[in-house]
Amino acid sequence: MPAAYKIIDHTYDAVVVGAGGSGLRATMGIAESGLKTACITKVFPTRSHTVAAQGGIAASLGNNTPDHWSWHMYDTVKGSDWLGDQDAIEYLCREAPQAVYELEHAGVPFSRNEDGTIYQRPFGGHMQNMGDGPPVQRTCAAADRTGHAMLHALYQQSLKYDADFYIEYFALDLIMENGVCRGVIALCMEDGSIHRFRAHNVVLATGGYGRCYFSATSAHTCTGDGNAMVLRAGLPLQDMEFVQFHPTGIYGAGVLITEGARGEGGYLTNSEGERFMERYAPSAKDLASRDVVSRSMAMEMREGRGVGEHKDHIFLHLDHIDPKVLAERLPGITETGKIFAGVDLTRQPLPVTPTVHYNMGGIPTNYHGEVVCVKDGNPDHVIPGLFAVGEAACVSVHGANRLGSNSLIDLVVFGRATGLRVRDILKPNTPHNPLPKGSEDMALSRLDTFRNAAGGSPTAQIRTEMQRTMQKHAAVFRDSALLAEGQQKIAATYKRMEDVSVKDRSLIWNTDLVETLELDNLLSQAVVTMEGAANRKESRGAHMHEDFPERDDANWMKHSLMSFDGWGGKGGKVTLDYRPVHDYTMTDDIDYIKPKKRVY
Repeated sequence: MPAAYKIIDHTYDAVVVGAGGSGLRATMGIAESGLKTACITKVFPTRSHTVAAQGGIAASLGNNTPDHWSWHMYDTVKGSDWLGDQDAIEYLCREAPQAVYELEHAGVPFSRNEDGTIYQRPFGGHMQNMGDGPPVQRTCAAADRTGHAMLHALYQQSLKYDADFYIEYFALDLIMENGVCRGVIALCMEDGSIHRFRAHNVVLATGGYGRCYFSATSAHTCTGDGNAMVLRAGLPLQDMEFVQFHPTGIYGAGVLITEGARGEGGYLTNSEGERFMERYAPSAKDLASRDVVSRSMAMEMREGRGVGEHKDHIFLHLDHIDPKVLAERLPGITETGKIFAGVDLTRQPLPVTPTVHYNMGGIPTNYHGEVVCVKDGNPDHVIPGLFAVGEAACVSVHGANRLGSNSLIDLVVFGRATGLRVRDILKPNTPHNPLPKGSEDMALSRLDTFRNAAGGSPTAQIRTEMQRTMQKHAAVFRDSALLAEGQQKIAATYKRMEDVSVKDRSLIWNTDLVETLELDNLLSQAVVTMEGAANRKESRGAHMHEDFPERDDANWMKHSLMSFDGWGGKGGKVTLDYRPVHDYTMTDDIDYIKPKKRVY
């Protein structure tokens, strides 16, 4: 270890990495149980990406239409294209109503019906009567700023408890000993100090890795830092080939237009003015699941019916909706349209195109939030001391495709479940064993390598190459030749990290260094995503492989596990394994939902 690094030690019962919706809910729950808790976050908590979630949070309250948790479960299983684990999905949907009421009591200012109940809007893929329809209004909303309202309420609530917040700290690597997680190493970006957090339990709530792609609705902070730390710890990630494209990102900007816009009556048209979704999804139409709508839009553009000079986008119409309704229920969208597209939504259609939005894959966990792997024939072996929640995790409730408004409920249900599990397995004041010698070596070796990197490839240049490769070769439509070329290109981009250039040697507010560390995190995930996509020889959910256009349950109803052996351009071998999809439910209240053709 270089002598220049002075390490500041901290000792906690539990450390949560990330302060978005899931991280704050886990922090709140663990601290509430009397355990000494820290939350490490690289941005101020209310700047976490949950703040950008617009449309709402799914729960079968039945306020606006009849509903039941089993209907919600059926829609989620169908939306996942039967790759979701049905025990975890049952847990999510049964717990959802109570989780929303908890948020209401915590101060989330939900939009209201005239009778005072929480307003609920329709969302794509959510139906009544076990998928038979009609559409259900299940998505609880705070206008179109639901994530913003949730994040502020959860942060305020978390301040009631004795959790310590380490704000603008960048997590570098996990501390592992004999397959057990013992803590985490972090860099304080303000003063460049190194901090070693010793903990009985570490919860990774670091979000998705959307910034692997050139056009994404994700914030620039969405670099999947927790996922990459797990890979460097020798553990696998699950189902990384499943990347969701949101149908309605603003053309040219990638800024999200919530599915709630279509839930309130918005619809899509092609260059001929045709409402084309009626051809692709006769029942659900514009409110089909996201993968279906995205592919339908891409097909219209591919066949020459796109809008604009290059026929490379589609129109979203809200101009038929009463301006008063838009002002009440979609105020942020109206403002966003003006800023990013120069469009008055009350008079003009909005140009939109499918844009990378969500990662169904991530760190494999059970429904308690515990990280699992395959060991000694057990596909659900628990890694002691390590948890993951939110978009960083793969529970898997979203399977091959996430239904809109299921992400926010995922955050709070499994954030809460993790808090409960930590409380159950750990007593306050449990003594700590000494950390293993050299526990900080991996983190400081990477920090030192990139801090002194003097190659010829600027970070931004390598990052753009990665993003363009992912955007072209692992997009809405995929085929064998495209993916094979993508594998070669992304492997070559990964190797360029050995030639990366970081100009500033300082550790204090060195954004160039932090962006390089983030890029290293992104590249390992880009490689395993491309490898997973090339390996899966079927079409399921968000993974549309044109050489294998049908879902293949006989051979591919299983979770992909991908390990990666390197960092910084060194190593780079991907190892593939599998674990079965859980084909059982939590209780006898509902039977296993058998696979069938997925149509809307």
